[in-house]
Amino acid sequence: MARTRYIDKKFSADTRAVIDHANSICQSYADQGLTLTLRQLYYQFVARGLLPNAQKEYDRLGKICREARDAGLMDWNHLIDRTRNLQDMRTWDSPAELVRENAERFHRDLWAPQRKRLEVWIEKDAAIGVIEGVCQRNSVPFFSCRGYTSASEVHQAAQRIRWHIEAGHQVTVLHIGDHDPSGLDMSRDIEDRVNRYINTDWYGLHQVTRTGARISRGDIRRSMREHLRSKGTEIGDDVAPWRIKRIALNHDQVLTYDPPPNPAKTTDARYRRYREETGLDESWELDALDPIVLQDLVQIEVDQLRDEDSWAEAEREMEGQREILAGIAANWDEIAQLVRRKTTSHPNNDPVADENEGE
Repeated sequence: MARTRYIDKKFSADTRAVIDHANSICQSYADQGLTLTLRQLYYQFVARGLLPNAQKEYDRLGKICREARDAGLMDWNHLIDRTRNLQDMRTWDSPAELVRENAERFHRDLWAPQRKRLEVWIEKDAAIGVIEGVCQRNSVPFFSCRGYTSASEVHQAAQRIRWHIEAGHQVTVLHIGDHDPSGLDMSRDIEDRVNRYINTDWYGLHQVTRTGARISRGDIRRSMREHLRSKGTEIGDDVAPWRIKRIALNHDQVLTYDPPPNPAKTTDARYRRYREETGLDESWELDALDPIVLQDLVQIEVDQLRDEDSWAEAEREMEGQREILAGIAANWDEIAQLVRRKTTSHPNNDPVADENEGE
């Protein structure tokens, strides 16, 4: 337990009760391998009826947790700030340590034999830790959009999707965001912009058969499917070569899990459209959804796309290669001596010297 008392402070009985609840909630998620942000902890309080859903209560909880940690009453490892992190350079004490560490980290592209590619995009940095574990366990790339995704990142994603299709892989991007006027619109915005870039690039690089007066999106998708089939990928005429799929936060999940609501921001330029399309005056933050539920939503998508037999075979091959690297690390001294002797014998790596040695 990472508890250290830096200050002496007495808390009221009500405040101690809040601290006890915070410790209990944080520990329950820590037991499942999750570390909460303050906002996620706050929504757990609201969902349990322990605090009203109001900004002043969020601020109060933040003050209580800050003081409780300083007073040694809360574990420093149970809350995390995912928006402020020191960037440092990784170092090693020896080459053997580097090889040993990377033997454990060595990872093959397990999705390559699947003929499918999957990515997860999430709206905000604060929620990245919730999906990090499930994505890493399943070798799924992920990143935080930080609101509306930048032009550079969307363009790069379009290139990446096209490259995957060129290689014979279907692509699915899972988008996760708030259920509010901007959060819902972000899914539309991503798909519109990716479509613009990928369709233009594909048309410039491939023969696309026109079915009408002008090249249509359907013509380009048809061309992509034909290309995938030429690479040996089975794909039906009604299946998209690539897609953006929003998996959270959706209204059916709001009805199922009943996360705490917030008033929809009437100042948001997209509020009127949100009100017209959903009939709602309330909105819901992604942070209010139980992190375990969000992880499960990602895992369900992975399980639906992945061929388990092919995946297991690729994992076995990867473990065999890790064992080879571990063997190199375990015998590093002998390998290093061998390299030194060769380097000393031929300091300039002279190919003529190598030929003479064999005479």
